[in-house]
Amino acid sequence: MCGMPQQPPVRSTAPPSPRPRLDASMSLLTNVMDHSLDDGYAEAAARHGTEGRRGLPRSLRGRLVLAAGLVLAAGVVTLGAAEARMAAPKLAKDREKLIARIESGNTKADDLQKSLDRLRKEVGDRQQQALEKHGGAKGELVALLSGATEVNGPGVKLVVNDAKEADQGGGGGPRESADFSDTGRVRDRDMQRVVNGLWQSGAEAVSINGQRLTALSAIRAAGDAILVDNKPLAPPYTVLAVGDGRRLSTAFQDSADGQYLHVLHENYGIRTNISVEDEVRLPAAPSLIVRTAEPIAGGAGKRGTDTGKGTS
Repeated sequence: MCGMPQQPPVRSTAPPSPRPRLDASMSLLTNVMDHSLDDGYAEAAARHGTEGRRGLPRSLRGRLVLAAGLVLAAGVVTLGAAEARMAAPKLAKDREKLIARIESGNTKADDLQKSLDRLRKEVGDRQQQALEKHGGAKGELVALLSGATEVNGPGVKLVVNDAKEADQGGGGGPRESADFSDTGRVRDRDMQRVVNGLWQSGAEAVSINGQRLTALSAIRAAGDAILVDNKPLAPPYTVLAVGDGRRLSTAFQDSADGQYLHVLHENYGIRTNISVEDEVRLPAAPSLIVRTAEPIAGGAGKRGTDTGKGTS
């Protein structure tokens, strides 16, 4: 048997199948290792941006936020107005009560002042009667000089007022002290010199703003106020003096105290004006209290002594 030539073995042209991975059974772990969590975050962010673009426009969202803010502000204002309307009746009632208390206090003060004036007048009348009874014409003179009776006659009118710039304070000077820095204000010492100068120039009776001065009167300061017998006075200060008008005016202006007042006007702007009057009227002093002196029984020939007892 002739032999047939042997065919070479047929080889397959298909590619060999890949070898399975050794970690094929651990697909979950492999997926976690191959795909990081950052990819998931990136995908979620991209999806969120896409959805945002599909939603409301940014300008419209801003308007909605502004509108919400305005609504909230309007609500707060409305609530505040409602509370104010609720509180208004109570405030009005409290105000009415306060006004009523003030008016009641003013009425009581006016009544007390009237009662005080009436009692002072009664005291003055009794003093006048006692002087006339025991002294006759001399008693009237004593009453006049002591300020116990009202007087009128020719005289002078002197007005002393603060400088126009007094409220702005002074710029330093000889009148400035630890207590008073405003050189344009009239001080108690100024009025003391004015009154003493009028007495020395021949005045027979003197008053300041209707307050009669006597031998027991005192002119003091209390803060920026001037007190005459503990009664506060406000500028302008009107000084009335009974006497020979022209002679009294000339003598006062030529005196040292008159020159002192002129210096105050020239250097510090304190306003002064003196005029001669045909008639001025001065009230009686509010009260005269003799604290230590007593008349001696037996006539005027005996000399008086200080007994230390107070009488009125």
